[in-house]
Amino acid sequence: MSGDFTPDQKRYLEGFVSGLSAARVAKGGVGKAGNPGEPTGPDAIHIKAQDRTIAGGGKLADQEKFKRELHPFDAYPKLREQAQNNEPPKPADNFRWRYFGLFYVAPAQSSYMCRLRIPNGILTHWQFAGLADVAEKYAGPYSHVTTRANLQLREIQPANATNVVEAIQDLGLCSRGSGADNIRNVTGSPTAGIDPQELLDTRPYAREWHHHILNDRSLYGLPRKFNVAFDGAGRIAVLEDTNDIGFQAVAVKDGFGVEPGIWFRLTLGGITGHRDFARDTGVIVKPAEATAVSDAIVRVFIENGNRTDRNKARLKYVLDAWGFDRFLIAVEERLGRPLARVPAEAIEPRPAFDRLAHIGMHRQKQDGLNWIGIVLPVGKMTVAQMRGIATIAREHGDGDIRLTVWQNLLISGVPSDRIASVETEIAALGLSTNATAVRAGLVACTGSTGCRFAAAHTKENAEEIALWCDARVSLDTPVNIHLTGCHHSCAQHYIGDIGLIGARVSIDDDGDTVDGYHIHVGGGFGPEAAIGREIYRDVKAEAAPHVVERMLKGYLAHRISAEETFLAFAKRHEVDALKSLFDTEAE
Repeated sequence: MSGDFTPDQKRYLEGFVSGLSAARVAKGGVGKAGNPGEPTGPDAIHIKAQDRTIAGGGKLADQEKFKRELHPFDAYPKLREQAQNNEPPKPADNFRWRYFGLFYVAPAQSSYMCRLRIPNGILTHWQFAGLADVAEKYAGPYSHVTTRANLQLREIQPANATNVVEAIQDLGLCSRGSGADNIRNVTGSPTAGIDPQELLDTRPYAREWHHHILNDRSLYGLPRKFNVAFDGAGRIAVLEDTNDIGFQAVAVKDGFGVEPGIWFRLTLGGITGHRDFARDTGVIVKPAEATAVSDAIVRVFIENGNRTDRNKARLKYVLDAWGFDRFLIAVEERLGRPLARVPAEAIEPRPAFDRLAHIGMHRQKQDGLNWIGIVLPVGKMTVAQMRGIATIAREHGDGDIRLTVWQNLLISGVPSDRIASVETEIAALGLSTNATAVRAGLVACTGSTGCRFAAAHTKENAEEIALWCDARVSLDTPVNIHLTGCHHSCAQHYIGDIGLIGARVSIDDDGDTVDGYHIHVGGGFGPEAAIGREIYRDVKAEAAPHVVERMLKGYLAHRISAEETFLAFAKRHEVDALKSLFDTEAE
């Protein structure tokens, strides 16, 4: 018999040894010669942070205990065994398997959802078609585009968990670290490299950070999830100000003590579900140094984030406790050098984004070529539609498919003389390149259909709102309507012109409830960043289309001019005044 171990056996032994090491550390054992209790290896930074929490009298959150007892990446043989037995995971493993992008979503669905990693949201036509094959063979025959320019597959039985993970890897993609306490999918400008107004092509920087994460185990197991986005100043907003780290391409003027040219402006602490945008730090970063700076920021967070209270475990709360100056000093100590700082007047005004640039035909910087934005009904595509889109991208475009944070996608590199053919073929798939002012900004999370946290069927209700309002309101300007199912705010309801968050609405004195929403008004992003204010509570889902109709009609009837946006209109009034104006539109 050969003395060589199989890959699975090697992984099992590595996990076994890692578990013994963690156990010894917990008991004060020797982790390194001459230094009792000192953890070593790529997980040491996390074990030390946990130890400091315990030494300070704190308790570890359950998720921290799960990671400490058995690191998810050492547990793949266990996931494979569960798949062979078609066995659903218990809570600890349900958390661990999210490190592989797998979320068991019972009781909403007795199956896994798998979330991918697609840096900058761009993949090839053959990868897209291949994912359609994966969905058809191992999951529900559809996919969802997410608000991180990513894809999700759903209705994956436990027996197919490892089949899906491995089939995705066979396509040159992965799902590693796309869930749980890890750095999530890296977003970037969807029109990177083709946008006439961009200052910087974000693709190489998103890709470099993506691979840096994938190849460094110490960057997994953070106190909580972490988001990073790169905005190249193109026409389509990336919502980088809703991320823990936002890199904004800017032009720096001469005469301010730094080399003039294109830099990234660094913003930190975005988490709109907690009502906070990333704030400008005054720091600018050379694009080539973005990965090093990100790495240092994440490591300061790893060492100092909250390991006890999951509600306070995001970067925002370290910044709130320390202040930005202290945090940036710690980052500089990690880097071993100072960060460059410039005053606001050193930055040229950034080009404005276009709220409709992700829908329809738009000219690229390359002569004679165009990108075409396809409207997806709240981000959902069937496998037949996926294959059809892949074929169109291959035969008429440059072969790339570009996902956006607005839950739709672009086909790029389409010659002008083929636009009509492309639009016809897209229509034949049951999709469109045109959207009403309501549908162009309609965003919805998975909702109760596929998420146990949600209090309403957001995707279905979003469709109902669009159908109802399109038939009754003639909007001449985009209005973003975001529906999110729960406090996690995956659809970022706080930044919508109109934002709806799921709620159970009481219907009698016996405690019976139905799907419903609390409704917010006046959210924004980018230069107009604002957190929406609550205007209505406990609106039944069946009544939501009527309420949104009144809000839109109230805006049209009382705005100063056709140039006044919904956001500007909402900001001009207090909530009670808005409610009075909207209620006058009731039938």
